[in-house]
Amino acid sequence: MKLLKVDTLEQARQKILEHTSPWKPEYKTIALNDIVSRNETFTLSNDVYAPEDIPNFRRSTVDGYAVASRDTAGAGEAIPVFLNLIGEVSMGKPAGFSINGGQCACVPTGGMLPQGADAVVMVEHCEATGSGVAIYDAVASGTGTVEPGEDVKKGELLLRRGTLIRPQEAGALAAAGVSGIPVFLPLKISIISTGDELVPPERSPELGEIRDINTLALKALAVKRGYDVISAQVLPDDEARLEAALNEALVSSDVVLISGGSSQGEKDMTAMLIDRVAKPGVFTHGLALKPGKPTILGWDEKSWTLLAGLPGHPVAAIMVFELLLGWLCDSLFNRPRAFPVPAKITSNVPGDPGRVVCQPVILHFENGTYTAEPVFGKSGMITTLTKADGYIIIDLNREGIKKGEDVMVNLFK
Repeated sequence: MKLLKVDTLEQARQKILEHTSPWKPEYKTIALNDIVSRNETFTLSNDVYAPEDIPNFRRSTVDGYAVASRDTAGAGEAIPVFLNLIGEVSMGKPAGFSINGGQCACVPTGGMLPQGADAVVMVEHCEATGSGVAIYDAVASGTGTVEPGEDVKKGELLLRRGTLIRPQEAGALAAAGVSGIPVFLPLKISIISTGDELVPPERSPELGEIRDINTLALKALAVKRGYDVISAQVLPDDEARLEAALNEALVSSDVVLISGGSSQGEKDMTAMLIDRVAKPGVFTHGLALKPGKPTILGWDEKSWTLLAGLPGHPVAAIMVFELLLGWLCDSLFNRPRAFPVPAKITSNVPGDPGRVVCQPVILHFENGTYTAEPVFGKSGMITTLTKADGYIIIDLNREGIKKGEDVMVNLFK
């Protein structure tokens, strides 16, 4: 087993990028309906340009009367302007007629404006009077309307490569009539949790046993961050079974995750097994990170597979996944980084000289300012993260942060 010096977070990230440089993200075209109906995270693999103007005709944004704005000059609550009503626009149909001076037409929200109209007066500011309409509001050109191409013009960049397709992006693609969406194929990941003491969540543990947390939590996090989970299994601390599982996972996975067995103790098999099944094997054995020091990273040149041994404690495992494997997906697929939230810390937080500290916090909004309340707890206590909105990072050269200091809160995605 190769025991390398502890890496900083940035050193570990750089090594991951260097080893995974042979990866060439693949993509496929998927139907928009499939994207919104599947419980997966999709990322655009190419820029998408609008094939047409959105909208492609001048339409009303309110229920009211289409008018030539100049005809409403001087209108008010006391002295209305009277216009002749010459027709009504049907929803989803061309207007089919024009208005001239002194005329108006009834138009619904989303309806097409007839030729000659450049504004819409809300129905609340109008009163029908037989064959005419009393207008009680003077409107400017463009009031109550959307112009052709006002949202997006034909040929304009609609969505950038690396954009996560959320409901709003799906809506924009639908509006533009883009039904075939180019998306990155997700990285394939296998998750192996180890420990003789682990039992399934549905089983009552005996004394000395604990329910398995990491398998389910890491699987959920992997899906949320855009991975395709090939398998997720729990194995005892049996060297032969673990080696067989690793060899099988190398064939089908881009990333193999081993949770547990990474601390320096009698049952520390992770680094040894990574060196045995992968070549060149371990390239990081320990991170200057709290929580997460006993993290192991390795690479298999033959299968182009990244192997990661995460700590067995749930908080540490989740934080290391987010900081390394979540970060890797964002980097590989060119996803934009989330903006941290500026806040003031509500109490002193000690640092750990020589290690970066990730401190979970709860965000509060008071008097127009965000405050960050530290959530203290040991890395084996999963509820530490259920209470938190995000985390702050204390640099390895700092002794800590004092109450009232400005901090940047990284939100959990």
